[in-house]
Amino acid sequence: MSLRVEGIQKKYGDYFAVKGLSFAIEKPGVFALLGTNGAGKTTAIRVILGILAKEGGNVDWNGRPLDVTDEKVGYLAEERGLYPKYNVIEQMFYFARLKGMSRTDAGEAIDYWFGRLNVDEYRQKRADQLSKGNQQKIQLAAALVSDPDLLILDEPLSGLDPVNTDLFKGVIREQIKKNKFIIMSSHQMPTIEEFCEDIVIMDKGDTVLQGNLNEIKKGYGRINLSVKADANILPIAKECGLEPISHTPNGIDFKVKEERQSQSLLKKITDASITLVRFELREPSLHEIFVEKAGGETNED
Repeated sequence: MSLRVEGIQKKYGDYFAVKGLSFAIEKPGVFALLGTNGAGKTTAIRVILGILAKEGGNVDWNGRPLDVTDEKVGYLAEERGLYPKYNVIEQMFYFARLKGMSRTDAGEAIDYWFGRLNVDEYRQKRADQLSKGNQQKIQLAAALVSDPDLLILDEPLSGLDPVNTDLFKGVIREQIKKNKFIIMSSHQMPTIEEFCEDIVIMDKGDTVLQGNLNEIKKGYGRINLSVKADANILPIAKECGLEPISHTPNGIDFKVKEERQSQSLLKKITDASITLVRFELREPSLHEIFVEKAGGETNED
């Protein structure tokens, strides 16, 4: 199985919300679609799913145009969409039948996911009687009820408390182990680093960075130096040509132009018999790369 998105475009009037987005997912796992508010990522997801008509490009699943009515596709939307005045179990059966499931199969799947997500007690409640977190869990169950091969998660962890965040992450790991193809959009960069190998960063409809996350980081090199010591090292750092970019009780951060600067600083600290608590030279985080590539003014998607 594979998903290929080639040159999709979407515009409103003269404004292009998505400008020729292309990427491919050739193996199971999690692919990240990133961007600030207004970058076009949610619009791109809706075009991929056929919710919005496109002005150009192709979306192919297993070599054929993707048709979500024929394929097993799950979608957790950023804008949650339960019907507020209907009870939860009726909605779950409705969503399952839309996926072509029999009532028996749907009932078994619903029982499993309500138990897995700890929402069984709410099955006879109306959606508007549930907290936002529990509504989110119901909608994740709806996305997973048909055991989809392709799963699209738009801001899946937004607004969740730490307990439910860990619960959702556990479910995502289970889907990865089941060799599912997953597209995830999130503003939580540590979560993306935890799950995703390949990324696309969008800005104002354009693709500004794309590729394997580890390779992208290697391309920057180890440019971040974090130091915590039992004495003031700023005068020594200045001798090495290093100026602090942040100074907190947890340590001092520097940008390193050349690796020899960090080696020189380490030698001077050692020669001065200063006790080191931490001395870490690392590649930039995805957060730092994201801010660099897409850190301009934003609008809503």
